[in-house]
Amino acid sequence: MRNPFFHQRCAVIGMVHLPALPGTPHHRGTVGEIIASACREAEQLVAAGVDALLIENMHDRPYLRGAVGPEIVSVMTAAACTVRRSVSVPCGVQVLAAANEEALAVALGAGLDFIRAEGFVFAHVADEGLIEGCAGRLLRARKAWGAESVQIFTDIKKKHSSHAITADVSLVETAHAAEFFCSDGVIITGTATGEPVDLDELAAVAGSTDLPVLVGSGATLDNAAALFPHASALIVGSYFKATGRWDGPVDAGKVREFTAHVRALRG
Repeated sequence: MRNPFFHQRCAVIGMVHLPALPGTPHHRGTVGEIIASACREAEQLVAAGVDALLIENMHDRPYLRGAVGPEIVSVMTAAACTVRRSVSVPCGVQVLAAANEEALAVALGAGLDFIRAEGFVFAHVADEGLIEGCAGRLLRARKAWGAESVQIFTDIKKKHSSHAITADVSLVETAHAAEFFCSDGVIITGTATGEPVDLDELAAVAGSTDLPVLVGSGATLDNAAALFPHASALIVGSYFKATGRWDGPVDAGKVREFTAHVRALRG
């Protein structure tokens, strides 16, 4: 497996939530302040024991659908470059919503290890509207740009979405489709940010695919032991915040407690 952080069981990936970026409704401050905030969060998370980082423009709500402007790409690349220089763990990026080619461009420019992509196979109706499958276009871009070192981890039947149009396709079948379409790993989520995954569904997917299976929402100290046998990685955002909400400040004590617990589970 060529992924850079699955050499150990259940890697912990900490979320770096960038402040609202230029041009978005909640943007305040300067680009320098955005970059400084990203580095501060990244360094806190790494010092507290996470195995990898995922940079995301969560504060840019309401999100555009399937594409963002050059101002977002440029600032996210600048922030990602600075984070990449300040920490020694693997780093990835997600650009909301479903701006997967833009995320790949950021990863290429900043030397990141992976992206998180929405809408890789099939289609769903998200908050932002209809998100359609992008695997063919995205992997062709990765090949054409010489970005094949960047892993693409893909959400399947993701949170904040209606999946009525694929109600006859199970989560396991969706994982098989992602694997057939050359995903580097699949991400399972609950129904919303901070909501836990269905353990039976997680176990079923993990038992049916050779791909890494990442948990993309709802991991906490209380359920980490139950997730551990099935998950190649846990992407943690809300739980690592002092308020328990994605938009709060990082609580380094909670991060340390969680990462220590996962290390103990590894034995």
